[in-house]
Amino acid sequence: MLCHLMLCYLMLCHLMVLHPMLRYLLSTRSQKRLASTCSKMSRQIATAIVLIPLTLPLTLTFTPSLTQPFTPALAQANTGGTIARLKRSNQRWIEVDLSRQTLIAWQGNRWIDAKYVSTGKASTPTYTGVFYVQTKLYSTTMSGRDYSVPDVRYVMFYDGNYAIHGAYWHNRFGTPVSHGCINLAEDAAKWLYNWSSVGTPVVIHD
Repeated sequence: MLCHLMLCYLMLCHLMVLHPMLRYLLSTRSQKRLASTCSKMSRQIATAIVLIPLTLPLTLTFTPSLTQPFTPALAQANTGGTIARLKRSNQRWIEVDLSRQTLIAWQGNRWIDAKYVSTGKASTPTYTGVFYVQTKLYSTTMSGRDYSVPDVRYVMFYDGNYAIHGAYWHNRFGTPVSHGCINLAEDAAKWLYNWSSVGTPVVIHD
């Protein structure tokens, strides 16, 4: 739009300045109309130039959000290769099987304990990938857009706000009903909390 206005404006100015014959042939009334048209176009161009800085930052701010991946990058990790490597070690690690809704505590290739869990429902899924326990909190409030649950215990954050923790408000372990976290019965969560440490690998797969 701005480019078209500027092009038309320059052409009119060119005709008026470089072609005096045109001014001679035009009636006084026509010249006034032409001058009025040029004046209006000048105001439109000036308005467009003023508005561009106001609209451009909004476009630049919004566009990158369209390209941000919704799935965390770690979700693309080769969980099978990681499991094989961990089983060759003597390291403690946690495996979460989303299809079976189970959590297994391992030390190397030795099975230590297994529990049913409740992972994220379809609208708020638990992401697959290789993660590590980042923070341990004995008790905290878990909150989101449509919920706030106080005094959640034995919380181990492994990826941002995603955590393994105890759940006292439901008993549907074995069924995916959470907002993306991995829910355990409180006694199971307490045992895992004491057994694990910051840095313990958490491997989540389908």
